[in-house]
Amino acid sequence: MSIKRFALVMLLIGFVFSSEAQSFKAAKELAKRRVPWLADKLVFSSIPKEEDKDVFELSSEKGQVYIAASNANSASTALNWYLKYYCYRNMSHMGDNMAPLEKIPVMDKKIRIVSPYRFRYALNYCTINYTMSFYTWKDWERELDWMALNGVNLMLAPVGVEAVWQNTMTKMGFTQKEIFDFIPGPAFTAWWLMGNMEGWGGPVSQNMIDQQALLEKKILKRMKELGIEPVMQGFYGMVPTSLKNKEKVTIIDQGKWAGGFTRPDFLMPTDPYFEKISGVYYSEMKKLYGNDLHFFGGDPFHEGGNSKGADLTLCAKAIQKQMQLSFPSSTWVLQGWQENPATKLLAGLDKSKTLIIELFGENTANWETRKAYDGTPFIWCNVSNFGDKVSLYGKMQRFADEVYRAKTGPYTTFLSGIGIIPEGIHNNAAPIDFMLELGWHKDKVEAKAKEWIKSYVKYRYGKSNASVLKAWEGFLETIYSSPEIYQEGGSESIFCARPSTNVESVSSWGTRKRNYDVAKFADAVKLFVAVSKEFEDSDTYQVDKIDLVRQVNANKGDIVYQNMIDAINKKDAVAFELASKQFQKMLVQQNDLLNCNPHFSLHSWLKQATDFGTTQQDKELALRNAKEQITIWGPYDPKTNLHDYAFKEWGGLLGSLYLDRWKLFEKEQLQRLKNQTVISSDYFEMEKKWTKENDLYVPHTVTNKQEDSLINTILEN
Repeated sequence: MSIKRFALVMLLIGFVFSSEAQSFKAAKELAKRRVPWLADKLVFSSIPKEEDKDVFELSSEKGQVYIAASNANSASTALNWYLKYYCYRNMSHMGDNMAPLEKIPVMDKKIRIVSPYRFRYALNYCTINYTMSFYTWKDWERELDWMALNGVNLMLAPVGVEAVWQNTMTKMGFTQKEIFDFIPGPAFTAWWLMGNMEGWGGPVSQNMIDQQALLEKKILKRMKELGIEPVMQGFYGMVPTSLKNKEKVTIIDQGKWAGGFTRPDFLMPTDPYFEKISGVYYSEMKKLYGNDLHFFGGDPFHEGGNSKGADLTLCAKAIQKQMQLSFPSSTWVLQGWQENPATKLLAGLDKSKTLIIELFGENTANWETRKAYDGTPFIWCNVSNFGDKVSLYGKMQRFADEVYRAKTGPYTTFLSGIGIIPEGIHNNAAPIDFMLELGWHKDKVEAKAKEWIKSYVKYRYGKSNASVLKAWEGFLETIYSSPEIYQEGGSESIFCARPSTNVESVSSWGTRKRNYDVAKFADAVKLFVAVSKEFEDSDTYQVDKIDLVRQVNANKGDIVYQNMIDAINKKDAVAFELASKQFQKMLVQQNDLLNCNPHFSLHSWLKQATDFGTTQQDKELALRNAKEQITIWGPYDPKTNLHDYAFKEWGGLLGSLYLDRWKLFEKEQLQRLKNQTVISSDYFEMEKKWTKENDLYVPHTVTNKQEDSLINTILEN
């Protein structure tokens, strides 16, 4: 071998090893952030993928843990596997169990695990707002660490798209006012990006636009280090309604969305202006966030948008063409939701550069009925949570069954992965963990199998316990069972409802019905709570305890509410007042219970909003957005069907707005029962007034003794 050739080979080898070292440097730094007590005992090495699938190997020897992995993402997953199944440690959105161990566990043999899927996907557009509206870099850093630990390698990441649109519209001759009228407030960007509305919650400041662009750059840098591909926002024809007043263009009026919002217009991809604006849009995307982007989201005609007069096949072809011109070989990521993407739209696509996110797997099987979306690669996901509402729910066995059915059925070649797509992610840690772990199992997994529950209980709480395990078996048979019943998210709490004599649901598309045995669930909760003393130092146990007892109390609230309605129907004022006072007392108990933990406190959300703002103007805007999103939502119209869509059973909100609404309801009903003059309650104005108040609802300090007494009272009554 010549000296020159030898030098070239060594240079290439050095480059490969340098790349791998850099890759595992990210996993090592993740370990230092989350488990510093373990970080210096980790030894990483590189192994090739297995048939183009991610793989990791785990072993231990002489006080060190050896992780061999195909990339930083699988290395991070391996670390989490070791933490969960050998150290009994766990990081979650609902509490952490990451305390140091005096001695690291020894593995009796090496294990090798291969993901059967190309993708492990995460996030719904709505998650970006219902959970992450006011995330700072500290929050995103933690989020991305969690994603990497759980093997997510494809994630929606549209933060900072406001700057892309601002720069694009500036280049296209829009005024500053037109631009700021188009961009929504920080708690409502998701529905803007999905083409549902424009401008609501704004106007944002230039400072906030710049802040989000800087944040996105940090997010993308860390995602690349951890091996997580971002799904950016593509240009799919959504344009401001003001465009038609400036240019002679062919648009389709998209009509109204939920609540009465005016949708942005759809610019016909066959119009010459489409090529012009899409070119500028993608150019500005590159300037801000670079060329190394491979996935783009964006759904034409989302949730009932008007496509009349459009040749969907030609439209799809033109949209994808512009995407490919700017980012060759990129993939268009579409949401499999309701009737979208339409069959005619799919017909115009290069399916090798298309990916469908099957959203609603807990209730539907569009991947099957639509024959893998006419032969398009798809990812099986479930929503399970809507609006980041506080409710215990998740059809865990169905997750496993449907994934396995898709994997072994006639459309297996199109199943490209699994994922989680909740509208809010700060809830139900067990189903979320379970779903992402399915991304590393070749065989069918039984959620009800005692071995899986044993493992979960150990790593969730740090140790095994017979009572807690038995309780969890009860949870799998109740709140986490898989009835063949259509249900959009968890069963809703009557405490949070806008009062009436016929509350069927709190939000417009939710349900109050409990599709499980509430008595059996309550017994399981009592079993869980009975061993509290053994878990006094467990953050995760304390979080779950509050959540479980909250659900028991909410279930009991249904009974007392019905007593109120029965008394009204019997025209019994005395019985109604007694039931109403009991209901309000339970509501106050719920408020006090939830204020015991920051995960269930309104203050946590509002403080996050004010901390997100870096100027007084931005703080005020963020606070208004935060309050409106969880109450009236929008617009300022009493007829909006979006009110309480993202209601929160939180301490602070229960004790203020929700309690005041039910007190007003009692007053009005008593007047009716006593044949007095009644002025009908205006709940919308009450809610709107609440959003304008500056109270951050800082909870009072509660001692462990007071908390225990409150829990016992709730469970015993």
